Amino acid sequence: MPPSINDDRYKRLRLHLRALRRAAGLTQVELATRLKIDQSNLSKVERGERYVDVLFYLDWCRACDVDPGTALSKLATMDVY
Repeated sequence: MPPSINDDRYKRLRLHLRALRRAAGLTQVELATRLKIDQSNLSKVERGERYVDVLFYLDWCRACDVDPGTALSKLATMDVY
């Protein structure tokens, strides 16, 4: 059974995604435009109302001009606050 969207690992993922966006200097609207999704959907991802699959994660990283492998390594070592 897959983990709940409320699992600490998803919290860590949400924090990570938001940090990538902010480090890239992008607003939610700007990133959503790059990802070709609505800003409301991007907001739902960051708030934990939508799951993120690996393909979307790769797209998010690339839209933030971050190497997905490097980003994933950072995610793997993040603490949950």
